[in-house]
Amino acid sequence: MLRIGGKEVSRGQRASIEIPVGRMPTQVMVTIPVRVLHGAEDGAKLWLSAAIHGDEINGVEIIRQVLETLDPGELRGIVVAAPIVNVFGFSVHSRYLPDRRDLNRSFPGSRKGSLAARLAKILMDEVVDPCAYGIDLHTGAAGRMNLPQVRCNLEDEETRRCAEAFGAPLMMHSAGPGGSVRRVAVSRGKRVLVYEAGEVLRYNPVAIKVGVDGVLGVMMALDMIDPRPRISAVTPVPSYRQKWVRAQRGGIVHIQVELGERVVRGQPLGVIADPMGESEFPIRAPGEGYVIGVITNPLVHRGDAVLHIALVDRPATEDTEIRSQLNKPLSDANEAMQLPAEPANGSAKGGES
Repeated sequence: MLRIGGKEVSRGQRASIEIPVGRMPTQVMVTIPVRVLHGAEDGAKLWLSAAIHGDEINGVEIIRQVLETLDPGELRGIVVAAPIVNVFGFSVHSRYLPDRRDLNRSFPGSRKGSLAARLAKILMDEVVDPCAYGIDLHTGAAGRMNLPQVRCNLEDEETRRCAEAFGAPLMMHSAGPGGSVRRVAVSRGKRVLVYEAGEVLRYNPVAIKVGVDGVLGVMMALDMIDPRPRISAVTPVPSYRQKWVRAQRGGIVHIQVELGERVVRGQPLGVIADPMGESEFPIRAPGEGYVIGVITNPLVHRGDAVLHIALVDRPATEDTEIRSQLNKPLSDANEAMQLPAEPANGSAKGGES
């Protein structure tokens, strides 16, 4: 018998659980909605979480679609899904909690701490700790768009196996920021993937599709569900180093590359212009790799992050471009998102930036 939020869930059952967080000033009780599927047979225990940052909504839709496809009677193991963790931020379209704290810097939390600490403690106790595996779903922060990517510890063999099974175009090695649910869960022996794709407060159909296929791919790899066809699966490109390209002066940035584009050291990535059109300052690639993040607001100050580059040692093996696919309808973007092997237009290496 499985017990989550004080409720028992028997084998072969699906349960909807509301875990109390606290009362609003109006005295309305706030709860975290959790959905539990207890498979009819033994198997892996997997948690799914989204909207830890309240304005990152793609993951909410990914979990909804995944849960629609699962039948606890045919499931091996347990799925514990928390699609809206930061219920406060989600309700008001905000990344943060009412006290402006970042929930994903507040783990493992405390029963007697701030609102963020208490919410983090609830998630750890009720969702994370009962499971051996986890997938935490995110998007780019406000003003940024991310290429579909998985972040995890690629040096752990089992975690890497799950990342490859997820099938996002890129898998990035990182430990995760201090206080994040991933970093704390890994320290407790969990295998955790973070999926990043798309932008805040907007559904990106392809990012959602890759995410749904990715979660199901991991479940297949863990033998929780029977094999099924997948559209989005690719052989991910690994990256062990990433670098932000920052504005060296304020102005209006004109980006000349797209998400997923392969770039080489010194290649022009765009220019920062003054509003009167009297001067332009080039932005160049810091190394060879792929564009995995880009700002969506062209107004920049000196030091602002403009582009995120995943540095790679060798090219991908195929040459199907994925640039500009995030905003296409699924009918126009139903093939696997494979990174291009070569720079666009055969760009030659340029001088140092």
